[in-house]
Amino acid sequence: MGSGTIPVTPVLGAVVVLLLVAAAAVVRLGGFARHWAVITAGLRGAAQLLLVSLIITSVVRWSWLVAAFIVVMFAIAARTAGRRITGNRTWWWAAVPIAAGVAPVAGVLLATRAVPLTGLVLIPLIGQLIGGALTATALAGRRLLDELAQRSGEVEAALSLGLSERDSRLEIARPVAGTALVPALDQTRTVGMVTLPGAFVGMLLGGASPLQAGAVQLFVLVGLLAVEAVAIAAVLEIVARGLVTRPAAHQP
Repeated sequence: MGSGTIPVTPVLGAVVVLLLVAAAAVVRLGGFARHWAVITAGLRGAAQLLLVSLIITSVVRWSWLVAAFIVVMFAIAARTAGRRITGNRTWWWAAVPIAAGVAPVAGVLLATRAVPLTGLVLIPLIGQLIGGALTATALAGRRLLDELAQRSGEVEAALSLGLSERDSRLEIARPVAGTALVPALDQTRTVGMVTLPGAFVGMLLGGASPLQAGAVQLFVLVGLLAVEAVAIAAVLEIVARGLVTRPAAHQP
C-alpha cells in the first residue's frame, strides 16, 4: 500500500497560518476570549513541535536518551497536572497518580514486546499514556477538591459521627471521582464511528494498513482507560488523606 504522507510545503504552512488567524479573528469578534491567546498558543505549539521533532530525531538512536526523554515528559506532566490542581507545595503529589497509571502499562508493553521497542515507537506511545494520565489527574484533583470545599459541612458532619478524616472525605469525593474518566470513555465508545483518533490517522498517513492502524489505536485507547482509571483511584486516595490541599485563599 502506498504511503499517504502529507508533504510539508509552503502551501501547507500558509494554510496553517490562515486557520490560526481565522481562529483568532472569530475569538476577537465573539469577545469570549483573548485573540492573542489563540495566536500565542499556535506559535508556541509550532515552536514546541519543531523542537520535539529535532530532539526525537537525535535521541531515537540511543536507548538511554529515549529513557531520559520519557522521564522529562513525565516530569513536565507531573508539574502541569499539579499546578492545575493547586497552587501550593502539595502539587508534587500529582506525580504519584501519573506514575501509578503509566508504569504498569508501560511495563507490560516492554515485558511482552507487543510493539517494537524502538524510540520512534516508544516515545509517542508512552507519551500518549502520560498525556492521558495528566488529564485524568488534573480533572480528578480539581473536581474532588472543589467538591470537598463546597460540601465541607457534610465532611464535618461525617467526622462528628465518628468517621475518620479519610473516610469522611471519601464519602463526599468518591461519587464524583468517576467524572474524570468520562472523556476517555467517550473517546473509546465513539472511536471509528464519530472520531478517528491521531494514532489511527497517523499510521494510515504513514502507509500502514487500516487493520494495523486499528490494532495500534485499540491498544492506545484500552491502555489509556487502564492508565486513567488507576490515576483517578490514586488521586482519590491522595485527596482523601489530605495530602493535596488548596491555598487558604481558595477555601470557602
